[in-house]
Amino acid sequence: MTRRHRLVLKYIGQAIILGLAIAFVLSLLLPQLWRTRAPSVEIRETALPLEPTATRTDGPRSYAAAVERAAPAVVNINTAKVVTVRPNHPFFDDPVLRQLLGRNLDQMVRPQQRVVRNLGSGVIMSGQGYILTNDHVIRGADAIQVTLRDGRTAPARVVGTDPGTDLAVLKIDLPKLPTIVLGHSEQLRVGDIVLAIGNPFGIGQTVTHGIVSATGRNRIGLNAFENFIQTDAAINPGNSGGALVDADGSLIGISSAILSKTGASHGIGLAIPVSMAKGVLEDIIRHGRVIRGWIGIDGHSLTPDIARRANLRSLDGVYITALYRNGPAHRAGALPGDILISINGKKIRDPRDAVLAIAAQRPGSKVKLELLRDGRMLSVETDVIETPRMRDG
Repeated sequence: MTRRHRLVLKYIGQAIILGLAIAFVLSLLLPQLWRTRAPSVEIRETALPLEPTATRTDGPRSYAAAVERAAPAVVNINTAKVVTVRPNHPFFDDPVLRQLLGRNLDQMVRPQQRVVRNLGSGVIMSGQGYILTNDHVIRGADAIQVTLRDGRTAPARVVGTDPGTDLAVLKIDLPKLPTIVLGHSEQLRVGDIVLAIGNPFGIGQTVTHGIVSATGRNRIGLNAFENFIQTDAAINPGNSGGALVDADGSLIGISSAILSKTGASHGIGLAIPVSMAKGVLEDIIRHGRVIRGWIGIDGHSLTPDIARRANLRSLDGVYITALYRNGPAHRAGALPGDILISINGKKIRDPRDAVLAIAAQRPGSKVKLELLRDGRMLSVETDVIETPRMRDG
């Protein structure tokens, strides 16, 4: 080994020793340099609230403002009806008893009158004193008393009723009445927040909270014309006729019924949308009744056999079984045995769909019927007239 090689090895050895010495010193002074770095995890957190009570959602912390906006226009309704009750017992027909008691028995079985009371709710729709409620709340009542949230009371008279939608319009005469602000029920979405305001069980004005569970509920069998908003906001006996409002306090429905086996709320409440209720209110105030369209057809749902013979892949449509002679549809050329497919371009699923679609038309207008006859499609245009009185409701 040459002298030059020995010098190179000497310098390399010194460099290694120096490096180890430096590493040793650094390990004593800065031990974190030799630790294995843990894998990083990205976690996003919301900023701390400015106040401990601040909300962490984009919704309101309270619906008090909505309630204050709507609740003054929601009233309690008390009705009284005089009914005649005749005592009925098998002993009253016993000839021996009749002989013993004579005229005293006649006094005992004489018909007696008693007062039946009912409770409900209503909504003040205008400053003129018009109140919207359910028909079943005031049906047959001999006296109706309305109590406002501010404590005022007044007798109410019936302006008109519409059993087909289970709505009724009342009128009271009081100054400076609070009124509800109407919302847009046609814009409701499943999941929207709603509040039910009414008088459950007569305990006084109460507010419950929930969401829209469904819209356009029908085929329930409660009314002739059904287009319910379904909600899980608690609706109990006494809430009928009360307000269903949105998170801003605008009226979007009239609480009408619950589906329950016990009579208590099971989270399936039904309300009549304000879009339907407003039309009923206006018709009753202007005409004393609800004016609905009619074209004079009767029909039933398609059966699998009818659909197969007509080469239809679904059971949507109405099989026309009868036409009123010289009625609008008869004059337009519709025939028994035709299958009604659509009205004004809107597909018809069953007879209830057809009834609602035609009833919504104003008398004097025209509708286009799409019919299937003997395997071919044809269109007829028919006049719409007012529903005959004998069929109304």
